[in-house]
Amino acid sequence: MGIFPAGETHDPRPTGKLIAAKWKHEHLRVILIGAILSFAVITMYTSLLNGASAKSVTVVDDGKFAVYQTRSSDVSGFLEEQNINVGPYDRLSLSLADPLHKRGHIVIERAKQISIQADGTQQVKYTTEQTVGSALKAFGVQVGAQDRVVPALDSPLLEGIKVSVIRVRTENTETKEPIRFAVVERKDADLAVGKKKVITAGKPGVLVKKVVKVYENGKLVRQQVLNQAVAQPAVQQVVAVGTKKKPKVTTLAYNASTEGNVLKLNGNTVKVKHVLNNVTLTAYSAGVASTGKSKGHPEYGITRSGTRVQEGRTIAVDPKVIPLGWWVYIEGIGLRRAEDTGSAIKGKKIDVYYDSEAYADRFGLKRGYTVYVIGPVKPTAS
Repeated sequence: MGIFPAGETHDPRPTGKLIAAKWKHEHLRVILIGAILSFAVITMYTSLLNGASAKSVTVVDDGKFAVYQTRSSDVSGFLEEQNINVGPYDRLSLSLADPLHKRGHIVIERAKQISIQADGTQQVKYTTEQTVGSALKAFGVQVGAQDRVVPALDSPLLEGIKVSVIRVRTENTETKEPIRFAVVERKDADLAVGKKKVITAGKPGVLVKKVVKVYENGKLVRQQVLNQAVAQPAVQQVVAVGTKKKPKVTTLAYNASTEGNVLKLNGNTVKVKHVLNNVTLTAYSAGVASTGKSKGHPEYGITRSGTRVQEGRTIAVDPKVIPLGWWVYIEGIGLRRAEDTGSAIKGKKIDVYYDSEAYADRFGLKRGYTVYVIGPVKPTAS
């Protein structure tokens, strides 16, 4: 049998180097764990510190809400940090130097540009007021009780709005106006036909009116009659109108030639009653120089026959030569109607009426005219 060496019965003892390595490994692990724990503690502490210093700020900018996180200590720093611009006319609820609290609240009212037209001037202003009335008051623009503002005082202010202050002034006045008198005609059997006579002279009345006038910016825009009353009634004018018929004219003072008692007018043959030769013509007007009556006289422009004078028609005659109402043809003058008389018109003399008093004066005295007496019916072109 062979011989085998005897085997070891247990582990050999550790050497010193092994013990030292094992100790070092344990300590490194402890150190690493300690470092990790320290970093965690520092991080947590820093986070707590940062959380403690952060602020939540609510900003209401022209009615719009927004919430910001900031570490700024005052309002000025916060606005700069958030790039929020505030204009010179804008309004802040806090001053720029005010400190920010943990839960701050800032209100920014943005100024609006408005145009104010008042008292002849126009101004451009900036304001944070909310209504037209408060803006005018803030700028010292007085508004009277009668003044009108466009838009109205309670209208909201909008960007670029134009405000007009219209100065209103009322003025009460009293005026007097004449009341025309009525003319009443009454028949008078003792007065010849064609004659008129004023029995009672008319007199204008007086009407008093109380008027309110409204001025806007110095210009009259409307007026209204508040009341009116008759201070003096008008007196009617009474005129007598003659109805007494004149006796028929049976003879003429002048016997005109009967030869060729026809007249050619516009190619038509017109029979004539008689022909007057060597007639004298003068001229007159309705004015004072010819009749002694002015325009205010009740008989101004009224002829002896009762008609109103008319240039191109009316002549004054001697009724014993040419009856009133008869038509005549004056050579060089034309057709005329005998409607008037005159104290100086006697015999073969005719006064021709003209509207112009100056022309009547220049007419002078003209002799040698031939006059064809036609009759009471005016000849026609037919």
